[in-house]
Amino acid sequence: MKFEWKRPSEICKNPQFIIDGAGRTDICQGELGDCWLLAAIACLTLNEKLLYRVVPQDQSFTENYAGIFHFQFWRYGEWIDVIVDDRIPTCNNQLVFTKSFRQNEFWSALLEKAFAKLHGSYEALKGGNTLEAMEDFTGGVTEFFELTEAPEDLYKIMKKALARGSLMGCSIDVFSASEMESRTELGLVRGHAYSIIGLEELIQLRNPWGWVLWKGPWSANSKEWESISIADKENLKKLTVEASEFWMSFEDFKKYFTKLEMCNLTPDTLQGDERHSWTVSVHEGRWVRGSSAGGCRNFPETFWTNPQYRLQLYEEDDEPEGGQVGCTVVVALMQKGRRMQRRQGAKFLTVGFSIYEVPKEMQEQNQHLQKDFFLYTASKAKCKTYINLREVTERFRLPPGEYVIIPTTFEPHQEGEFILRTDGTGKLNLEEFKHLWRKIKEWQDNSCSISSFEMRNAVNDAGFQLKKQLYDIIALRYADENLNIDFDSYICCFVRLEGMFTFNAFDKDGDGIIKLNVLEVNHKLITLLLT
Repeated sequence: MKFEWKRPSEICKNPQFIIDGAGRTDICQGELGDCWLLAAIACLTLNEKLLYRVVPQDQSFTENYAGIFHFQFWRYGEWIDVIVDDRIPTCNNQLVFTKSFRQNEFWSALLEKAFAKLHGSYEALKGGNTLEAMEDFTGGVTEFFELTEAPEDLYKIMKKALARGSLMGCSIDVFSASEMESRTELGLVRGHAYSIIGLEELIQLRNPWGWVLWKGPWSANSKEWESISIADKENLKKLTVEASEFWMSFEDFKKYFTKLEMCNLTPDTLQGDERHSWTVSVHEGRWVRGSSAGGCRNFPETFWTNPQYRLQLYEEDDEPEGGQVGCTVVVALMQKGRRMQRRQGAKFLTVGFSIYEVPKEMQEQNQHLQKDFFLYTASKAKCKTYINLREVTERFRLPPGEYVIIPTTFEPHQEGEFILRTDGTGKLNLEEFKHLWRKIKEWQDNSCSISSFEMRNAVNDAGFQLKKQLYDIIALRYADENLNIDFDSYICCFVRLEGMFTFNAFDKDGDGIIKLNVLEVNHKLITLLLT
């Protein structure tokens, strides 16, 4: 297919950005396999306040028109503005990708283009997870339910979530390439993202394709509609805006769909207490080969080198379960930038996390827990499985206390950046542990080298205190291809650290600025050379 990039004014007369408000009918899927994105956009239209945060209204093809449009997305902890020109790919003067039901309305097509720019290309949008787009549109915390293992009160959870503006989608698992986008006997599409847009006694869904619909009970013109009153029938049909939307029973929903994806706009969406205050903490980190990419618990020699984050839970839930007090916390581990790096061959890493309770004697010390601790201590909680998705999220209920979260890749030596977010009822302190660096005292083995992972153990006398980022930089700078640091490199690193801390000592007020005269500088340099 040969594309021709055209402005809306070249495609039709009187182009409009938004006509009579943005709605679900404005989102029709084109040739790009991004139904996951369109399902999230459809959910977004249900909340006008959210929608116009992402799609600012004060834009048009007439007043102050400059050929560009801007959109806002949540990106790893902050809202960013993405600006695109209004040239859109066409073929035979028709939009190739997302389009509106109205031929002269273009907000959805331009939103898709901005989202493609955010992730690097249209190509990067082929195949994805609805939760990704929901997060990028809201900054909310997502949760994932396997419907075969859904909690008994799932209906109640979903009803409350929809009432508070949460975004939801669902899909049917596929187990082979041949099953992808194949249809079931009742008209559902496997591996396809559906939006959940309503929940009464029945559940209302939307298919971005529009022309492949449910054929089972409560489908259009089915006999089940005859069993309810005319008033109820009319009320439900009023909620059906377009032909791509349909109703089904909640039991059939759980029977035929396998995954439910939910994006909570506030951390306490599912808790039932609108007055309850949650604390949100966001921390950026990375796994560095030879330094902090230790792999999962299956690799005990390096697991302890992974990044560690303290979590303090002291405020108990208002409603104890079974008489047991506890603190609810949601932990979300998100990989950064992998979709944008797809052209370079990057794929989502298989990631997960574990949570350990910190012994009382080690609490409030900001001490990096060592290998022996993990060899003899079981985790208090962990994610259900390691998975190669952008984000792994779990909800836990833990006794009050202090914990440490260990985010990891499944295999060691895999590099990547991540964001760790926690939402919970307790006081959260996710200030990253500083790794203690020690001056060399008695160190040297037969090979005159040391594993970059074991540097912490080789410098176990009192000495330097570095932020983790500096430790990663040192490993990148001094470790060889086998992740070893030879004696000469170690000494060179040590001397540079000594110099760094010598000058840091002059920063009395901690503002990052020191003032020295020439004599003082020369004195310090000579002292370092003679050390």
